[in-house]
Amino acid sequence: MQWRCKSRSRSSKRTSKDFAAVLPAIRKARLGALFVGEGWPSVAADRCQVFDFTIDARLPAMFVMPWDLEFGGLIAYVASDDGRVRCAAALIDHILKGTQPADLPVEQPTHYELIINLKAAKAIGLTVPQAILLRADRVIE
Repeated sequence: MQWRCKSRSRSSKRTSKDFAAVLPAIRKARLGALFVGEGWPSVAADRCQVFDFTIDARLPAMFVMPWDLEFGGLIAYVASDDGRVRCAAALIDHILKGTQPADLPVEQPTHYELIINLKAAKAIGLTVPQAILLRADRVIE
């Protein structure tokens, strides 16, 4: 079964109540993995529910925020923090020197980090292949 997001006709913000209704639907769909993007759930308690849910459902989950792995996420492939900080500092420097923000180039990350949480892998009964571990920039044990 393919998971498809249904568009909402109203333009209100999602709430914790909406979020609580999603988890049973995910379980029922019997997904093979879960991708958790940036922004929602934005409430810390809801994000904790995601971590608990993925462990309970034995569902591998990929995240876009590296700190999510500290709280129980399995894997993240994210733009390097060092690169983003250097880029932001250079852009701020140009703005402080008088460059108009609209005149600054659009920049994209050039280095990404693969982070794997072996505690989460063990909790869901997943063995991460050695080849993947060797490619990881950081492994949480």
